[in-house]
Amino acid sequence: MEKKIGFLSFGHWQPIPGSQVRTGRDALVQSVELAVAAEELGVDGASVRVHHFARQLASPFPLLAAMAARTHRIEIGTGVVDMRYENPLYMAEEAAATDLLSDGRLQLGISRGSPETALRGSEAFGYVPPEGVSDADLARDKTALFLAAIEGRTVVDADPGMTGGARGRLAVQPQSEGLRDRIWWGSGTRATAEWTAQQGMNLMSSTLLVEDTGVPFDELQAEQIARFRAAWAQAGWEREPRVSVSRSVLPIVSDEDRAYFGGERSGQDQVGVLEGVRARFGKSYAGEPDQLAEELSKDAAVRDADTLLITVPNMLGVDYNARLLENIVQHVAPAIGWVHPDQR
Repeated sequence: MEKKIGFLSFGHWQPIPGSQVRTGRDALVQSVELAVAAEELGVDGASVRVHHFARQLASPFPLLAAMAARTHRIEIGTGVVDMRYENPLYMAEEAAATDLLSDGRLQLGISRGSPETALRGSEAFGYVPPEGVSDADLARDKTALFLAAIEGRTVVDADPGMTGGARGRLAVQPQSEGLRDRIWWGSGTRATAEWTAQQGMNLMSSTLLVEDTGVPFDELQAEQIARFRAAWAQAGWEREPRVSVSRSVLPIVSDEDRAYFGGERSGQDQVGVLEGVRARFGKSYAGEPDQLAEELSKDAAVRDADTLLITVPNMLGVDYNARLLENIVQHVAPAIGWVHPDQR
């Protein structure tokens, strides 16, 4: 299995002491600059989180298009777009346009979304679930329409007055060939992973799982991945799916690293209650590169996934995060089977 490695930025900005990302413009511009730096290092992917009503990145498509314009090889993507907030047909136009501008490098992660600061935020955007329809159902219904649109299915009647009397149905334009195979679903349970496979989407295993069986996070995530692959095979899809997991990996190689993360050695899983459900969070990896390489090589889910997304402390700035990624590429990633693109 060819391994890929990318970064995932939460895109925080705050005008506080020590922050190198003080404004929304800083967050956007530095996201582009980090993608450029990551590509130069050989990193395979540049992804951003999407949150609303918060000092974080919110509107991904202009940002991804800007990343595409400044890079040539690196995959660009999201982790994840909350479908509750989206107009599926307009999103299909934006996604296709971004994919065409990037020459087919878009890896679009979507989902029902994560806990947020806003109370009923998607309703403020005008998307109110019908009575008896849950947020999860709304997100899945919108996803079905979005997938149909990027597949080129017709979604609206033509106006004979504008088509010379011709009747029929129209598809969203533009279309980008192959985009449908590069849609990922952010899954927080084993059951949703199986559903993801049935829909023919790649699996983006969540940074937390909203269930807890008592086993370590990486083993629970590995079981989720195994169930996804079994459901994929049963569904009979022709292509091979992709699977990503996210990890916080903090190599400590300098006094600056020690100042930031010296007291944050590799920890333990965290278990808590999230939205009334018992959830398990994965640990962070922090320490000397050799130690991290050994620990990650034993991580069951990292072994089973083909893509590892490194969550970066983006408010420390581009230069710091580029050095962090360089240390991971040189000293840590080879231990999990990653090979520099120049050597593939």
